[in-house]
Amino acid sequence: MNVASAQVKSAILLAALFADSPTIVREPSLSRDHTERMLRAFGGEIKILNSKFVIQFEPTSELRIPNYEFRIPADFSSAAFFIVAALIVPQSELRIENIGVNETRTGMLDALARMYASLKLENMREESGEPIADVIARFSELRATEIAGDEVPRMIDEFPIFAIAATQARGETLVRDARELRVKESDRIATLAQELRKMGAQIEEREDGFVIAGPTPLRGARVHAHNDHRLAMSLAIAALIARGETIIEGWECVADSFPNFGNALLACAL
Repeated sequence: MNVASAQVKSAILLAALFADSPTIVREPSLSRDHTERMLRAFGGEIKILNSKFVIQFEPTSELRIPNYEFRIPADFSSAAFFIVAALIVPQSELRIENIGVNETRTGMLDALARMYASLKLENMREESGEPIADVIARFSELRATEIAGDEVPRMIDEFPIFAIAATQARGETLVRDARELRVKESDRIATLAQELRKMGAQIEEREDGFVIAGPTPLRGARVHAHNDHRLAMSLAIAALIARGETIIEGWECVADSFPNFGNALLACAL
């Protein structure tokens, strides 16, 4: 695989269930491994070969359902919006329970920790092969950082909301090696730059990422979701700290992944 893509890898592994011999997948860096964990829990045989970026999957004629309740952890990508909200809204503190904290998924937590974010994981445990924890986030004076290389696939879906955090961090936050953002629901490099500039953010678009200078006071504006659910929800978090009213056109696209997002955000704000 030329690009570390959990979706493509998962499709290959599921097809490999019906192969007549072992299938080997090589990826340039580690992508999310939820499918591998699930297949192991169901009796699939997956081996790591030589490097954590090379896996071998043996075909099997039968998968078995575990003789216990199979629990899917709460989605980290959805929790990320509320984590950043707590970090940038003064006097905020949130505890978000039962969040999946698989290390292939939580690159944003590592990045935020470098930015001096007040984050804490409690009640760590493993259920159905996945690590789970409660995440506590508190308002923080953030500092800029750099994201590149292997960290990118570990937070590929969180860059829109990470960009909001970066607008409030002291210094220049640099994201590179993230060209894949251009082929998401929208060109997330271009649309982030376009919409955040309307709110007063200092963001420079680059071919494989962006640079954001901060901290910058944001102002309310009429912005557009570009049919991108993560962009829409990120703009809503930015609106929490913006001066004046923000109108997000195309808001209905949040239903793609989080139809109850508006009500959940309102509940946190009350």
